[in-house]
Amino acid sequence: MSQILRMLVVLALALGLAGCQTVKGVGSRIERAVDKVMGSKGQRLDPWESWNRKVFAFNEKLDETVLKPVATAYTEIVPSPIRTGIDNFFGNIGDAWSAVNLFLQGRFKAGVEQGMRFAVNSTLGLAGVLDIATEAGLEKNSQDFGKTLGKWGMGTGAYIVWPLFGPSSVRDSLALPVDWQASPGVIFDDGRKKVAITALSLINTRSNFLRAGEMLDGIALDKYTFYRDAYLQRRGSFDDDDEVEVLVPGNGASAPAASAPAAAASAPEAAASEPSVKRPAEPASAASR
Repeated sequence: MSQILRMLVVLALALGLAGCQTVKGVGSRIERAVDKVMGSKGQRLDPWESWNRKVFAFNEKLDETVLKPVATAYTEIVPSPIRTGIDNFFGNIGDAWSAVNLFLQGRFKAGVEQGMRFAVNSTLGLAGVLDIATEAGLEKNSQDFGKTLGKWGMGTGAYIVWPLFGPSSVRDSLALPVDWQASPGVIFDDGRKKVAITALSLINTRSNFLRAGEMLDGIALDKYTFYRDAYLQRRGSFDDDDEVEVLVPGNGASAPAASAPAAAASAPEAAASEPSVKRPAEPASAASR
């Protein structure tokens, strides 16, 4: 659920409670009410919350000490038009993979439109540096293999936070190795170039969410819960009717292994995930799947 919607819910609850409680009491009741209204579905999909919170804290610390300072310096040094061109270039690669997934989902009209978007930007847009397609009315429709698996009927599964790779789910974790094959770092598979492209993609994406991250830090709500619910909402997980019957404690499951699956670097998503490394063109813990 978007940050704006969540804040509106908080404001509405505050106005409703302000006349009968102290400020401290109102804050407490707001927290409980917001969790009840917006966190119940996320809680249902989060059987490994204790593990996930520890990994989330680790990712937050890593972002604070490494990724955020580098992204801040990058923003100060690299002019905005150049950063936009880099964004467009990486986004253009993501458009090609989105077109493939749309075809796999059986959405042929949308797949053709996304393919046209990639073709226009790759030619007239100087390999995607310029986003000509958007001006021509061909809007971006970001898709990945995790969404394709969902279209094929696979349920979300339990919510997982991976070290370095950030928020995910059982379904999205299974899709990560496939999505990784379409990432810029793999396409430009040339030793040092691969490392440089992957690092640039991560830092550039993280820099786009510096301001949003600072705003989110000021919200006096549980950041872990907010990131979790926003990620699951963005991934369409709340539309599933599955009850997470597999890979949950009590059904023979255990916490996820500490080693993360191979995946592309992604940045924080202002209202979806903490900045960390994840599928291409989506940011992780601080965002980013």
